Parts: sequence; C-alpha cells; structure tokens
Amino acid sequence: QVQLVESGGGLVQAGGSLRLSCAASGRSTFSNYAMGWFRQGPEKEREFVATISGSGGTTYYADSVKGRFTISRDNAKDTVYLQMNSLKPEDTAVYYCAARRVSFPRVERDDYDYWGQGTQVTVSS
Repeated sequence: QVQLVESGGGLVQAGGSLRLSCAASGRSTFSNYAMGWFRQGPEKEREFVATISGSGGTTYYADSVKGRFTISRDNAKDTVYLQMNSLKPEDTAVYYCAARRVSFPRVERDDYDYWGQGTQVTVSS
C-alpha cells in the first residue's frame, strides 16, 4: 500500500512557473514504483501529463506539455516532482500524482494503482 500526498499547487500568471511535489509513504520501496502525473480540468476527463520509471531513467510526456514540464524523482526522499514552466491558462486543472506497482512507466490512467488527492493549479491570463 502506498499513500501519496501532493503539494505545490496555487495561482500563477501565464508564463510563470510552479513545482509540484508528491510525497509517498508506505512499506514498499519507492524505486519499485513508476510514478505519473495526471490532470483534470473543468468538465474534462483526467488526462496524462508525465511519467517516470522507478529508476528515473525513462520519462514520457504528453505533447501538450513537452518542452515546458519536467518530471523527476528523488528516491532517497520518496518524492516525485513536476516542474512546470511557461504555464498557460489551459494548464489550469487539478493535478494528481499516481503510482503503479511496477517500475516501467505507462501513460494510461488505468495502469496506475494508487492516487493522491490532487492539488489545484490555476493559471491566469
């Protein structure tokens, strides 16, 4: 069992930056889990943003965030991050951290086993 707690959301102007954090806790070894970030905007489906392998050596991004967002992890701190730069109003959403019980990353929501409660990101124009 893994518990995930996101932090770092807030209100930012377009063009600004935010860094989200997701702290994991539980008995399992954090590096055994691939981690992902998803988001859900108003009246939208939850969508994939970024994912990272257990070792941190493999990452994938949604086309809409490629070149602006960076996912990373610190396995010593059981934490995954999402650095978001050049934010746009369309990035406004609740951002969720997710973990899957294998170390290889996936982009599909259904491939993840554990979810955080989400953190709100609002980008003003």
